[in-house]
Amino acid sequence: MASYETSIIKSSRIECLDGLRALAAIWVLVGHCMLLTGWQIPIVGEPDLGVDLFIMLSGFLMVFHYQLPQEKEPWQRPETWLKFWTRRYFRIAPLFYVMLFLALALGPYLYDCRIIIDDFLSRSHQAPERYLDGSLKNIVAHLTFLFGLVPNLAYRTPLPDWSLGLEMQFYAVFPAVMLLVRRLDGMRSALVVAAAGCVIVFAMRLLSIHFPMPSFLPLKIQIFLCGMLLAGVVHQSQPRSILYLALALLLAALPSGGDQGLGKLLVREALVAGFFALVLYRMLPGRAGTLARAIAVTLSNRFFHLMGELSFSIYLIHLLVLQPVAAFVISEFGHELSAPLRFAIVVAVVLPTVTLLSWITYTLIEVPGQKAGRFVVQRFGRKTAPVLEGIKRSA
Repeated sequence: MASYETSIIKSSRIECLDGLRALAAIWVLVGHCMLLTGWQIPIVGEPDLGVDLFIMLSGFLMVFHYQLPQEKEPWQRPETWLKFWTRRYFRIAPLFYVMLFLALALGPYLYDCRIIIDDFLSRSHQAPERYLDGSLKNIVAHLTFLFGLVPNLAYRTPLPDWSLGLEMQFYAVFPAVMLLVRRLDGMRSALVVAAAGCVIVFAMRLLSIHFPMPSFLPLKIQIFLCGMLLAGVVHQSQPRSILYLALALLLAALPSGGDQGLGKLLVREALVAGFFALVLYRMLPGRAGTLARAIAVTLSNRFFHLMGELSFSIYLIHLLVLQPVAAFVISEFGHELSAPLRFAIVVAVVLPTVTLLSWITYTLIEVPGQKAGRFVVQRFGRKTAPVLEGIKRSA
């Protein structure tokens, strides 16, 4: 185990997780295609489960990646926190800002498209402010990523950006959680954080505070914790790894934001177990099952690697393409097509279009944004190094 842990710590990538990111993005896209064309398949047609997989991956990757540079960037130092927040900001903000202003500009057109879809499917219309709120308050709240903290602003653009506000809240508290893990351990820290989240959610219910989407961190913290615990498995003995898995399964069973039901609970449990199987394959290839090995190899191929790289763009862009396409198909063909055929046509148009646009935005916006983040972190490191050296000498 020790030799394996040394090798995995030196590695900065788990290839099959690129495939999981790709599956999560495709799951969200296909689920929304089903919702907007009137065809439904259990599990596949639940895009919020795809978002849960994204959240679990985020919890895992934050712990895994930021355990790697502990010697150079120990979490006890405030500058490590600043570097972490800078990297995450430049990972998300550049593309989000571009898509935000595009979505707000297209808001009236997208709202008309959504009315066509909702009328055809005999559903209530979406709230107009979700598409039409171009107020300064709404824009500033989104530019600062504070919108997820305010129920009235958490769902106010045509983008599925509620989860980005949630993600930024997780990044904000992540360094503190890591310090808690150092003081206690992974399991105790997870229990403390999960308990705090449950208390906050209970208080919200007593005060009748309702979020239209689970954009407030306590509503989803247990899903982040599932991923964090699975990352902790990397450094545990096999018996203790089972305890980490058991706690992750327990947390996945806790009620989270959005509609709950036995089906979704079982799917979340399956996601945790499947995730654990992939981590186990990475840790102990000789002991992993044939199925886990085959899935891991498939998720590591070039296609899934590419789609994993594009997953953030796919997630942000897909509704801007999907709603006009679905509205066009419904307007032109209406009831002439069966629901499965409507779905098939929409997916056949939307998936390649979104993938192409995602590749363009990834190349022109995401990659330069990440480079800018690394540049800022390097400049920050050069400025703080002499100060730190002086502090060490005086000590």
